[in-house]
Parts: sequence; C-alpha cells; structure tokens
Amino acid sequence: MNSKSRRHFIQSVGAASVATAGSVLLPGLAVAQQAEFTLKYANNLPVTHPMNARAKEAADAIRRDTKGRVDLQIFPNGQMGSDTDMLSQVRSGAIDFFTLSGLILATLVPVASINGVGFAFKDYNQVWAAMDGDVGKYVREQISKSGLVAMEKIWDNGFRHVTTSTKPINTPADLQNFKIRVPVSPLWTSMFKALGAAPASINFNEVYSALQTKVVEGQENPLALIETARLYEVQKFCSLTGHMWDGFWFLANAKMWNRLPKDIQEIMARHINAAGVAEREDVAKLNARLEADLKAKGLTFNHPDTAPFRIALQKSGFYAEWHKKYGDDVWALLEKYTGKLS
Repeated sequence: MNSKSRRHFIQSVGAASVATAGSVLLPGLAVAQQAEFTLKYANNLPVTHPMNARAKEAADAIRRDTKGRVDLQIFPNGQMGSDTDMLSQVRSGAIDFFTLSGLILATLVPVASINGVGFAFKDYNQVWAAMDGDVGKYVREQISKSGLVAMEKIWDNGFRHVTTSTKPINTPADLQNFKIRVPVSPLWTSMFKALGAAPASINFNEVYSALQTKVVEGQENPLALIETARLYEVQKFCSLTGHMWDGFWFLANAKMWNRLPKDIQEIMARHINAAGVAEREDVAKLNARLEADLKAKGLTFNHPDTAPFRIALQKSGFYAEWHKKYGDDVWALLEKYTGKLS
C-alpha cells in the first residue's frame, strides 16, 4: 500500500471510528439493527493510529458474522479517561474492552511488564516468538486471575525511542539527571533511574502539554505514536534507542465475556486476534517510512550504540532486581527467547 492510498485508508476508517463512537455519545444516532449485545471498547490512541483502523475493521466483521447481534462501539483517543481510569472501568464493567500496555497493566498484574525489560529483545523475531509463545501464555494466565480476559494475540505498540527538546541521547551519561516522562509503571521508573535519569510518571493524555510547558525535557515512545500524537511539534531530537518493546493486550471484562454465548466469543476472539496481527504489519510498514517523515517535520535522528546501556543496566543491578521480582520461572521463559540477561 503506497503512502497516498494508506493515508486515504486511515482517514476513511478513522472517520468511521469516530462515527461509531458517536453512536454512543449521541443516542439519537441508532445503529441500523438493534444489537443483542452492545459493547464498549476504549483506548487511548489517536483515531489515525493503525490500532483504531484495525479495531474498526474487526467491529465491522463481528457485526457481519454475528448477523447484527453484536455492536462493538469504539471510543478512541482517551475519550473514556486516562489509562488508569479505563483500567478501573474495564475491571468494574463500565466498559467492556480496553487495550493497555502490559507495562501499565503491571500495576495490577506485575508480570505483565516482562516484555518491557530494558534492551531485552533485539528484534521483532524475538518479540513475536516470545509473546505468541510461552511468555505470552504465562502472562495471559496471570491476567486471568485479575477479573480480566486477554485475547491471544498481543497488538504492537513498537520498540520505544527517546525524544528530547534539549540534546540527543548517545550514551548513558546523556541521561544523567535528565527529566523524562515515563508511563505510570514501576518498570519504566526503575529502568531510567538505573540509567541515572529523573523519570516522571505522567499519563499519555498529558504528555504533549508536559513537553510543551517543559515540565519534562523528553519522553519515550514508538515512532508511530511520536507521529500520530504530533510529539515532533514539541521535541527536537529522536534517539533510536529501541530500549523497550511495548505491546497492547486486548482486555475484556471477564464477567461480561463469560456471559456471552460461546459462538459469539469465538467470532469476537477470531476477529480481534486477526486484527491484532494485521495491526502488527501496519506498524512495521509505518515504522519503515516514519524516520524520513519525521525528519521532514523537524526531528533530528541519531543511532546510539545500545551495548553501553545494557552494560549499565547489568552493573546497576537492574536485571538482577527484576529477575528476583518476576521469579525464576518466567525469567527463564524470557531468556529462552532473548538469551542471558542477568
């Protein structure tokens, strides 16, 4: 798909996503056929992100294959609140589905952040082998103990990179006392403290303003989010650290899920998982062109050597600390795919 056709595709499905959400916000806009199950799916990403494009496709396919019995309504862009707000809502049943980074879900399910261990995964081959394999299976089992159901395929958020308004990050020394926004997650805070930075936990819907007002000097996110959230407008440098891989678990309220007929569960899981795999491909294609696009929008890129960062984490005791926190069993599963870390 070329850039022009992809933009048209994203714009069209993005507009459709907003319209779907509007049917909830504006009761007068009724769906053509009254659904037996009207379900709310919320996320914090811009409507133009591939997640919302593929979620809209899944919602349409679910409506078609259930013959109108299920209307999955999409609330993008943090319409239902912050990550922590929406996590509370999906647990209570106020919303039915929610996509959340495992690194933030770790506030509820500690092992969910294991995919984000600093500089663990070298590439996507390692990521998908682990997350579609034994690591993902172990995490989903732990999630199931918290009143939530995680769909089998984790969606891609991407490898994360550091952006700054003051200087490029080339070595661990450049992070000394550096004020950086991180998500509300202990692993992020721990890693950047281990590298000498001064991390501040801020929800994603407040990131742009925190950067604009200089509450923090920088942040870290995948290139797709740097573009779709327009963070390049308030940042000057992007250091391609690839320091963490981050993905989104597609979570369901367990009570709601278990009340659905088995045939509905099968149809929904099949289309949500297929959409997740398609979203992975979208993000990969997006990342392939984003460096050039973001350069054109004013970001200056650098490619730091990541080996010194991994050595710094080893010396600081970061890996040993998190090995102990996660436990030997799942750490062994992680190292099965990444090689020895600690």
